[in-house]
Amino acid sequence: MKLIIATIKPFKLEEVREALTEIGVRGMMVTEIKGFGSQSGHTEIYRGAEYAVNFVPKVKLEIVVAASMAEQVMDTITKTAQTGKIGDGKIFVLDVAQALRVRTGETNEDAL
Repeated sequence: MKLIIATIKPFKLEEVREALTEIGVRGMMVTEIKGFGSQSGHTEIYRGAEYAVNFVPKVKLEIVVAASMAEQVMDTITKTAQTGKIGDGKIFVLDVAQALRVRTGETNEDAL
C-alpha cells in the first residue's frame, strides 16, 4: 500500500476529487494548509500599504491506495491539478506498513 500526499491549489480540489473518484479512489483526507515553495509568497496591497504574504493557501490530500494503483493516482492528480503556473503543488509517495478499519477490524487493502 502507498500513502500519497499531494498539495494542490484550493480551487482545483473538486476537480481533482471527481477525477480520483472516476478512477476508483474510494476515500481521501483533505486539510486546508498554508505553505510556500519556490515562489516564496507574494506581496499584496491592503488599504494602500504593501505587505508580504509569506504563506500561500493550499490544500493537502492524503490518499492510501494499493501499490498497483499509486502511479495512476499520481498521474490523475498531476493532469487535473496542473495549471502550468508556479505553485501547482507537489506529490509525495510513502510506503504504508499496515492499515486497519476501526469499525470492522478489516486490515491492509481490505481496510481501504
